[in-house]
Amino acid sequence: MDIRMDDTDRRILAELQRDAGQSLDEVARRVGSSRTPVWNRIRRMREAGIIGRQTVILDAETLGLEACFFVLIRTSEHEAGWQKRFLEALHDRPEVMEAHRLAGDIDYILKVRVKNARAYDDFYQALIAEVRIYNVTALLSMEELKSTTMLPL
Repeated sequence: MDIRMDDTDRRILAELQRDAGQSLDEVARRVGSSRTPVWNRIRRMREAGIIGRQTVILDAETLGLEACFFVLIRTSEHEAGWQKRFLEALHDRPEVMEAHRLAGDIDYILKVRVKNARAYDDFYQALIAEVRIYNVTALLSMEELKSTTMLPL
């Protein structure tokens, strides 16, 4: 579905990205509209696929997941069977927060959130037991400088 968005739609989306838990009345007040037109716009954007599922953002460190690793993976395997096993291994691991297939020298990058280095090693050992990987480089994030789920509108 092709949808045209105007400034009011973008303001609604910005508000929802900032805090999707706020009431419909609050969103309407903040964007300078009333409840029903805002609800209709939100419904239209959901139907168009602009707005997906809603979720809650948890604080990883407060929950004891203090180590964030970026894992660079090179593989010499590129056939469909290997890729299927690799994707299944990633989807089965809740530690993997993000996974991207890349262009360039590195084939994949993972964002992995765990308690500590020992927990990362457990993750690593389990992953390489499931799929053959040519080279793995793990980079420990020392400090998160910026993290957002908000898209620029």
